[in-house]
Amino acid sequence: MSDPTATHRAIEAVWRIESARIVAGVARMVRDLGLAEELAQDALVAALEHWPVDGIPRNPGAWLMTAAKHGALDRLRQHKMHERKHDELGADLSALQADVTPDFVDALDAARQDDIGDDLLRLIFTACHPLLSPEARVALTLRLLGGLSTDQIARAFLQPEATIAQRIVRAKRTLSTAGVPFEVPRGAERQPRLASVLEVVYLIFNEGYAATAGDDWMRPSLCDEALRLGRTLTGIAPDEPEVHGLLALMELQASRIAARTDTSGRPVLLLEQDRSRWDPLLVHRGLEALARAEALGGADGPYALQAALAACHARAATAEATDWPRIVSLYDRLLVVSSSPVVALNRAVAVGMARGPAAALALVDPLLQDGALAGYPWLHSVRGDLLEKLGRRDSARAAFEQAAGLTRNARDRALLLERARALGPVPPTAN
Repeated sequence: MSDPTATHRAIEAVWRIESARIVAGVARMVRDLGLAEELAQDALVAALEHWPVDGIPRNPGAWLMTAAKHGALDRLRQHKMHERKHDELGADLSALQADVTPDFVDALDAARQDDIGDDLLRLIFTACHPLLSPEARVALTLRLLGGLSTDQIARAFLQPEATIAQRIVRAKRTLSTAGVPFEVPRGAERQPRLASVLEVVYLIFNEGYAATAGDDWMRPSLCDEALRLGRTLTGIAPDEPEVHGLLALMELQASRIAARTDTSGRPVLLLEQDRSRWDPLLVHRGLEALARAEALGGADGPYALQAALAACHARAATAEATDWPRIVSLYDRLLVVSSSPVVALNRAVAVGMARGPAAALALVDPLLQDGALAGYPWLHSVRGDLLEKLGRRDSARAAFEQAAGLTRNARDRALLLERARALGPVPPTAN
């Protein structure tokens, strides 16, 4: 008998790696995402029962896949599926050399490898279906593709576990009720659906990179999950330039994580970061992914353009060496394909670095009238920074205080209030 504790750790590691493939493979058989996850969980329970006694199989992922597919076949037989379907599924399991014992050698026939990639792609497009709200898509994606438990997702997003559980259950029910097919959309339907997939992955990354609420400025584990999903996507959709563009953007931004806080956990802004702490491997990977996106003709895709912006910082040895005129020109291109007040605000910051704070403030002040940015703390933070550079200390202090009142992140609030205090006390009012 093996060490139960070590075996359970191994099972957890295997599950994180293999769960998405197992759910995807079973979903192709049963055409029901909720049932597929249930059958995959049954296989996990079987592993927890058998492996501590019998030992870890030589191919644990194949063991789990086979157990889950046997369960799917049993379930389908119980529902008296058409005899032809039984024959197809029986042949499928035969091809997998199905044997739910720990000593089989390789249940995954080499000829099935492309199907695994196709199944994962189907799973990603189904979990990120636009029929679901962004919040539901994120939760379902982390559950099915990230292998995270409901509790882990809840803790990552500072939500009650019951809220996340309901969100996941409703998402699966919505997909089932709507009869959403377990397939990769084709032709004209694919591009807008791909945009939904990429949006979900980037939402996960952004919540990790700049947490919207709570005491922590970052949640690196969510960045790791998003990177894992992005790398999976490039493997199963290698000819989609925006997939490589998004991965490039995330790799380049993730390269700065170690430098984004000091030893006390306080935020360190981009231009003040110690660039020797940026991860050179992630920078290299990001630049390679960007080159791939551009080679595929995707240089003007929104994610590729944002990656190109991040690359300007990654290629600069110091903050002073940053090519700000190029950054402004990249934002000009980004505004054409992805016009938004946030992009306009970021462009104004770049204009301030390239042409001075007065030029930037002339672009920022009109954004105060944009209702979409009414509760956006970084509009007021940027304005405070520009006012400070122009010597308008009282106005700058008020802007930083307004920004602090709008943010829900404790670290951001502390940084903004610190900047306000550094500008001196509020002058007394005249009587």
